[in-house]
Amino acid sequence: MKIEFAGAARNVTGSKHLLHINGQKILLDCGLFQGRRKVTEQMNRHFPFDAKEIDAVVLSHAHIDHSGALPQLARLGFEGPVFCTHATHDLCKIMLADSAHIQSRDAEWLNKKKKTANAEPLYRQEHVDLIMSQMQSVAYAQWIPVAKGVRVRFTDAGHILGSALVELEITDHDTHQDLRLGFTGDLGRFDLPILRDPRQLTDIDVFITESTYGNRLHNELAEVEDLIAQHVTATFERGGKIITPAFSVGRTQEVLYVMRQLIKQGKIPHFPIFVDSPLSNKATRVFSVHPECFDSELTKLLEAGHDPFCYQCEGVQYLTTVEESKAINQFPGPAMVISSSGMAEFGRIRHHLANQVSNPQNLIMCVGFMAENTLGRKIAEKQTPVKIFGDEYPLNAEVLNVRAFSGHADQHALLGFAGKTGSPTQVFLVHGEDEPMLEYQSKLQQLPNLQDAIVDIPSPGEMWELGPNKRWTKLPTVNPISQQYIIPKALQGANASDPIRHT
Repeated sequence: MKIEFAGAARNVTGSKHLLHINGQKILLDCGLFQGRRKVTEQMNRHFPFDAKEIDAVVLSHAHIDHSGALPQLARLGFEGPVFCTHATHDLCKIMLADSAHIQSRDAEWLNKKKKTANAEPLYRQEHVDLIMSQMQSVAYAQWIPVAKGVRVRFTDAGHILGSALVELEITDHDTHQDLRLGFTGDLGRFDLPILRDPRQLTDIDVFITESTYGNRLHNELAEVEDLIAQHVTATFERGGKIITPAFSVGRTQEVLYVMRQLIKQGKIPHFPIFVDSPLSNKATRVFSVHPECFDSELTKLLEAGHDPFCYQCEGVQYLTTVEESKAINQFPGPAMVISSSGMAEFGRIRHHLANQVSNPQNLIMCVGFMAENTLGRKIAEKQTPVKIFGDEYPLNAEVLNVRAFSGHADQHALLGFAGKTGSPTQVFLVHGEDEPMLEYQSKLQQLPNLQDAIVDIPSPGEMWELGPNKRWTKLPTVNPISQQYIIPKALQGANASDPIRHT
């Protein structure tokens, strides 16, 4: 058995990990890279594997950095099944279609402006339809065979609707060993509203874990609600607007839920809330048909007849047309605008920021992770000026970073989860930037259950092979296509792919 790492190796997007098992190839996630346009365009154009040789895909959740390259995979000749949860299937149907539409629109714009010769999208709607016909959705906690000697089970990850922790039970014919592989996808948080908490993976032999917040601690949402109320009320009183970049799936619904609760409790005044994302509109509808993912608190609200996502709440308007979106700029009074994308690199949020970021009356409320070099990260770090559509704008608006909304587990939760996985002999850290991964790597070696484990940070293109006693060895073979993917400078000099061994 071998594991080949490509996307989300030493970076946080483009999740792709290829398992070579018993003469078959199983791909864990198939995501697009997200970040600076020119860089991600180049990285997404070069698919690292021969799509026709992949036998199956196991998909952890619907976020585009985990699912967004699936239609491209189908376009390149993949004909196998894609296994996922029911909610992930339904979200992918709308999210991949939205991705195809955006790509086609961007290609048309580039060709019209003659910025690129014969620009083409990575895929079109026909490829989305094709990959959706190959998806096989299953319920949580159900073991299903995915390949010869391999079966999989999905359990709650608590990250977004339908997100799953992946357990693989494998009988490796080469080494005659049985082993359990655990893959977090994106590990969610405990005690947040809407979704059920993550379920613990146990008795894991090899653990592939995200490390997005491997060096940070989150505030609890209850602890920052008063802070949010204070800043929102102050913005309202000075007649400003609250601009919130938020992913259409998960984060938008969470922000709406909290705003509804704060208004209900009288902590913030009533004011118009505009959800400016057609995808958010569709995603909120998907939420309503998947109560199997909800926690007990939300279930009770629904049973009592409440509208937790404010789909029909007074004062909340879901916008669909471009004309409606543009009209917000002329809206005379205080208001809140929630718009995608969450990192402010694509979508309508950039237009709102261009119009509002220089007004000191306004508040930019950042509610999620912002990757390096994105517009969202620059605003979150209060850099000024910021460049939007090629023009520079002074950042005069107030900026509030609210980490409590993050859908990713923080360092404390990551360590707590890893500490209960059993006694893995091997841990691979993925989906993280350099500093969080290195600190998390150091913390992991101190856990009692990992005293005999080896903790590695694989680089893009590296392949690791299973040996005797469930130990893994890095092979000299490197995938040259994957190798082009970004490796942060701090890690290039840190020799971080060398294993940490406990003495």
